[in-house]
Amino acid sequence: MSQCSDKAALDQWYALETEKEIPFGTSANRLLGTNLTVTRDRDGTVLVKADGREEPLPLIKRFGLVWTTLGTPAGGLFDLPEADEPDRRVVNCGTVAVRASGLRIVENFLDLAHFPFVHTDILGAEPHTEVTQYNVEIRRDVDEVWATNCQFFQPQAALSASEGIMTDYIYRVMTPFTTLLYKTCPNAANRWDVICLFVQPLDPDRCRAHPVMFLIDDVSTTTELVHFQQLIFLQDRIILENQRPVLLPLEPRAEIPTRADATSIAYRRWLKEKGITYGTTIMAA
Repeated sequence: MSQCSDKAALDQWYALETEKEIPFGTSANRLLGTNLTVTRDRDGTVLVKADGREEPLPLIKRFGLVWTTLGTPAGGLFDLPEADEPDRRVVNCGTVAVRASGLRIVENFLDLAHFPFVHTDILGAEPHTEVTQYNVEIRRDVDEVWATNCQFFQPQAALSASEGIMTDYIYRVMTPFTTLLYKTCPNAANRWDVICLFVQPLDPDRCRAHPVMFLIDDVSTTTELVHFQQLIFLQDRIILENQRPVLLPLEPRAEIPTRADATSIAYRRWLKEKGITYGTTIMAA
């Protein structure tokens, strides 16, 4: 696959690996069509180099992950104050490889309508299939896509949930390949659970997803929480790897949206405004 020449995609920070899972010595990785070499010394020092470059890539360690970039981002990572709240559990849920555009994965994450049909009896169930109207905006002051006032009935909204509840959601897209949601926390009134999805595009049609959760849950074990989140994501992977086209269409009327797809419409418009082509059908045209 060709290396990325899309400046808008290059000038972003990408989650590369869960820090504690990087092996000692040298290992191979990949980002935006470029092969990477990751070295971890016995003292814990991590170094990342890209093929064809002498200088190591810049790194950020945050949320239990190592982040890097092949370009020159305007600043550091997005703000997430919940990550620093002392009573929250930070749960790194491993890495899942997906044969699909990383942008498709972000869009799937934003989709409420698939819950009853893909995550049956967990995040949704018939006859509760309606996606009620919600609000979507591109927040120009922070350059992010937000969807608010989202609601959906869920038989098991979280591992710690004991019965079905009407769950409130807020979706947030911070960069083209990073997104998160705030959702009703069964264990703490007036607070949100936070579930993040950080996508590492390997090539236009292949990626790795790094889910991380910031939860108020002092009952479930870490293993149970990871298994629950991986179950959800593996159900999504079946759908994602069978979507056609594999790359995300940005051409007008390439796919027919419904009212429930308001977040997707805003996300695609935002990508076009930014000049993102990597992982879209525009780059294949």
